[in-house]
Amino acid sequence: MSPPKTPSLRQLRCYAIARSLFKATSLPQAIARLGFVQADPMRAPARAQDLILAQRVKDYRAGDLERRYPRLAIEEAFFVNYGFLPRETLALLHPRGAPCAWDTRMRARAHEVLAFVSQHGRTHSKDVQAHFDHGRIRRWGADLNVSTHLLEGLHYRGLLRVARREAGTRVYQAIEHPPQDDSPEARLGRAGQLLDMVVHLYAPLPAASLGYLCRLLRDGVPHLAAEVRQVLEHAKSRYAHAQVDGLHWFWPQGEKPVAARHSVDDRLRFLAPFDPVVWDRRRFQLFWGWEYKLEAYVPAYKRRMGHYAMPMLWGEQIPGWANLKVVDGRLQHELGFAGPRPRGSAFQLALDEALQRMQEFLDL
Repeated sequence: MSPPKTPSLRQLRCYAIARSLFKATSLPQAIARLGFVQADPMRAPARAQDLILAQRVKDYRAGDLERRYPRLAIEEAFFVNYGFLPRETLALLHPRGAPCAWDTRMRARAHEVLAFVSQHGRTHSKDVQAHFDHGRIRRWGADLNVSTHLLEGLHYRGLLRVARREAGTRVYQAIEHPPQDDSPEARLGRAGQLLDMVVHLYAPLPAASLGYLCRLLRDGVPHLAAEVRQVLEHAKSRYAHAQVDGLHWFWPQGEKPVAARHSVDDRLRFLAPFDPVVWDRRRFQLFWGWEYKLEAYVPAYKRRMGHYAMPMLWGEQIPGWANLKVVDGRLQHELGFAGPRPRGSAFQLALDEALQRMQEFLDL
């Protein structure tokens, strides 16, 4: 047998787009196929999870995920970031400790909060705050309500789940996970499954990006940090890989970046900053030749692209970005370009169609 053909950088780019932007399907099937949908509370013009799913779910409307969440077999959880994943994946993440060390007093408070939620069923954070009046605490440079901090910590540890949201606020309920096989083989197997999810979601990945995602994954499963490192050490035997333009790239076994079926249509899409196609900023620059940044948390006078610049994917190119906002019930847009604005009517037609789809998604 002849060795597999080494893909070009362009073939990797088309492969990345085509495998992630699959044919629109149902909401449960899209989440299952992605494996993880990163969440973000900012609406500009919609939440990141809605913007991501709108590209992959037929007739999706902003807010569908939150409205349908209680009836779907999915969970909110911290993985490599915070987001949504299939319920069967949740067991791979637990048991894990609190995201930061709790002293004796905080552990006692957490035990009381857990007992309160277990007794009362689905519980809003304001109910916990009203019952306990824990006060406030400094965390991550902010002044946080202690009750909220405890609920988030119990959720991270897998002792609570998000049952639903009310106006974007989490409503919690207690949950118990079945005991896990804690043998070395089982722990290594769980770490491997989780890293496989990462590679499946973001492939193809340069080696440096795979290493970075492994560090994020160790934050998500600190109790499996050693096992994640061990899986990464054997990445070349676990995943398909090739040297392309001096860099090593990885993708799932059995997939062929050089396959002709990885064709890209000529639609224009506004991609969320956390969309899998553009999430890896290192890969973004390799594929499209310019540096993309999310500047939402940068002071306005320092912004170059705008508050919530969304890359515009047109075919296999990303010529620039768009800032979209709704003012008085109308969608407004400002465009920016990394180079010259594309000439001709094809780009304008694709832009007009994308703006129309965005209005439908926003129910404007």
